[in-house]
Amino acid sequence: MQPSRNHPVDSVMVRQRAASFTSRSIKTEAKLAGIRLAISMLDLTTLEGKDSPEKVRALCRKAVRPYEGPIDHPVPPVAAVCVYPSHVRTAAKMLTGTGVHVASVATGFPSGQYPLEVRLRDVTAAVESGADEIDMVINRGAFLSGRHGEVAEEIRQVWQACDGAHLKIILETGELETYDNVRRASDLAIEAVDSAGVLQDGDVFIKTSTGKISPAATMPVTLVMLEAIRDHFLSTGVRIGMKPAGGIRTAKSALHYLVMVKETLGDEWLTPDLFRFGASSLTNDLLRQLLKGLTGRYMAMHDFSEA
Repeated sequence: MQPSRNHPVDSVMVRQRAASFTSRSIKTEAKLAGIRLAISMLDLTTLEGKDSPEKVRALCRKAVRPYEGPIDHPVPPVAAVCVYPSHVRTAAKMLTGTGVHVASVATGFPSGQYPLEVRLRDVTAAVESGADEIDMVINRGAFLSGRHGEVAEEIRQVWQACDGAHLKIILETGELETYDNVRRASDLAIEAVDSAGVLQDGDVFIKTSTGKISPAATMPVTLVMLEAIRDHFLSTGVRIGMKPAGGIRTAKSALHYLVMVKETLGDEWLTPDLFRFGASSLTNDLLRQLLKGLTGRYMAMHDFSEA
């Protein structure tokens, strides 16, 4: 299968437009509202070989109460906690009834190179253990070799294996080499799930990165993906979600991304149901900037628990 649309990307213009979002003036009240919104859009993630049940439980506690100190206006919980399939049961037990989702990477993360049957079992095991969101990664080797039909079929089968769980499709844009490839992969991913059945708003996200490859999320790459989402919405009326992941470390940068989403897709996407940040290291800077706005002083970094 080839993507049904062909949208060559003007690299100069996409970089210029992405840069323009960083020049918007955001006033104090809007800034604080934006920071709160960004916190509610976070997927706190731990994907290390040294992950343990206690580390996952600590991350879940942080997800439900990002800030433990006294504050007049409570900080919202984050959107989700993302872990390896082997830790899903621990996270699900901690997060039941909190409103925070349980996400799990699967499908041979981060390479996407495992046999398909192994990747599908990975998805099924994660869902059966309590994951209500699956972050899959495409096989970039197959995509870059031109085997687009193979990639699309794998995405369809993973989507079917999700069995009601939401799906985030990681393109690993740092390995796709060009903006044209990012656009082709975005269209392919969206069309693959769209062809597999009726989609509801937010059932599926496209995601930049695993966080294991540099560069990860960048504003130009995210803009290219947002435009693919916009074009799909204009042709079908279905809202696909977006998740930039990796490399977003400051509240200032997060606000720039929110401006880009607003001006490209509209206010409807300014919700955790349709936009996420995959950036655990961003959490404490968001909290620090929020508390500065509320109290007039910066908190020390040791005042915050680790994400």
